[in-house]
Amino acid sequence: MEPEHEDKSPTGDKVMIPVRCFTCGKVVSAAWMDFKERIQLEDPAKVLDDLGVERYCCRRMLLAHVELVDDLSPYY
Repeated sequence: MEPEHEDKSPTGDKVMIPVRCFTCGKVVSAAWMDFKERIQLEDPAKVLDDLGVERYCCRRMLLAHVELVDDLSPYY
């Protein structure tokens, strides 16, 4: 049974990306699901530009994120 407080996207997927950029504090989690879907077909730089992620610190947050939730969930 999953806990009620578990973070999920509107589509029901588990989301573990930090809410804000570690450096500047801008909200980056709002762009994660669109970014994740669109980079399968498009250039990541163009996707980030279209999503309005201009600062390199925020771009780093999305580009370098590794989803470990599925790997760690058996140990929860």
